[in-house]
Amino acid sequence: MIDKNIIQTTVEEWLEKGDYYLVDIEMTADDRIVIEIDHADGVWIEDCADLSRFLQEKLGEELGDYELEVGSAGIGQPFKVVQQYRNHIGKEVEVLQQDGQKVLGILKSVGDDDTFVVTTKEKQHVEGKKRPVLVEVDKTFAINGIKSCKYVLNFK
Repeated sequence: MIDKNIIQTTVEEWLEKGDYYLVDIEMTADDRIVIEIDHADGVWIEDCADLSRFLQEKLGEELGDYELEVGSAGIGQPFKVVQQYRNHIGKEVEVLQQDGQKVLGILKSVGDDDTFVVTTKEKQHVEGKKRPVLVEVDKTFAINGIKSCKYVLNFK
């Protein structure tokens, strides 16, 4: 049985040659190793194949009977690492809070303290107006304090 840390170290060795970053490594009960990588400009199938070959060359027999699967982080899937948040600054995201409420807005910034800011629109009472008006509001979230955050695909 191969150790997950050995796989991670080997993947990180391959990642050093480009702007790719590791999103996740999952070792399943049915002897599959699933590796997710990402890049600011997207991931090409050739790069996944290259990483797969690199792992086969470096680890060879250590992989044993494991089925190796290398792919990119899904575009509509929740973010798993801080770099994914940074790559989506300026884009629309959906934040699912711990209480189940969803916040839709533009990802404004990501802090070094694992927080991020989303600019959203809310109806608020403004002095001099009879009815509430939509105003932009910045909301700060802790990455570990939410259920998920993901990029919103918009086909407009």
